[in-house]
Amino acid sequence: MVKVRLLNGVVPLLVSCLLQGSMQASARDFRAADTQAEDYPTVQALVFMDQLVATKTGGRHRIRVFHSRQLGEEKETIEQTRVGAIDLNRTNVAPIGGLVPEANVLALPFLFRSMDHLYKVLDGPIGADVLASVEPHGFVGLAFYDSGARSIYNSVHPVRSISDVKGLRVRVQQSDLMVAMMKALGAEPVAMPYGQVLTGLTTKLIDGAENNWPSYITTNHFTAARHYTVTEHTMSPEVLVMSRKAWDSLSAEDQAIFRQAAQDSAQFMRRQWKSWEERSRQQAQQAGCIVITEFDKRPFMDAMTEIYDKFLSDAKLRTLVDRIRQAE
Repeated sequence: MVKVRLLNGVVPLLVSCLLQGSMQASARDFRAADTQAEDYPTVQALVFMDQLVATKTGGRHRIRVFHSRQLGEEKETIEQTRVGAIDLNRTNVAPIGGLVPEANVLALPFLFRSMDHLYKVLDGPIGADVLASVEPHGFVGLAFYDSGARSIYNSVHPVRSISDVKGLRVRVQQSDLMVAMMKALGAEPVAMPYGQVLTGLTTKLIDGAENNWPSYITTNHFTAARHYTVTEHTMSPEVLVMSRKAWDSLSAEDQAIFRQAAQDSAQFMRRQWKSWEERSRQQAQQAGCIVITEFDKRPFMDAMTEIYDKFLSDAKLRTLVDRIRQAE
């Protein structure tokens, strides 16, 4: 009887200890990569996601955010995330589009009529389908972050017509689509890591680049390339992906927590983004940058016909573009 009582007391204690040990073993810090500066909205969104995950998991899981290219440029971090060396990665859809054709569609020039049109696409079934499309490539798509509209800026002269673009050496993302787009406009594209652009501008290796308002300001590109033309040629969003290896290490309950925290962080980021855009635009104007808003955009749009022909050879991708255009 004494032995039975002892066993009755010891067995639950052993089970409890084993369960606690298992929980401790599964607890971990997840590494997240972002090329932007610490105070940039995408980085702050990842920090916000960490807070949500920590709260929902009782501190078992945390997200360590490595900003300012600490883990490498986007092209490098995408590959590291794919193989599981990085757990989460915030990247623009254009660089990851080399692996995921559906993501590349979102970077097509002049595809979205407005930011409202973009949001309706990203927040609906089309956005969900694009996030799901990354899974065969070693990622799990969690959310889209805002990236505003990208425009052309340079140090040589104001761009008021498509002829003004001809011959300019313009930095683009390391993406075949972006290289082809700039060639179609008559420029000489230079695919270059984000962190090297300012040096390229100041040393005259390149004449200009293309990006959104906050990136133009936070990188100090505006000090070297003072002519900014609001072409808004692409509204390619940012995408937050998780490595399949890291995702599979989570329980189903924790996966749901991470996915919801990512979605909540996207809304947090979107609220921050609008004020950042306006503040950045005002800072550029106050610094004496020449901002060109009045020009004929139609020739820029017409020049993209060959881009659509080249990158939409797959019927599935053409259908995706049609769905996007029809979204109201």
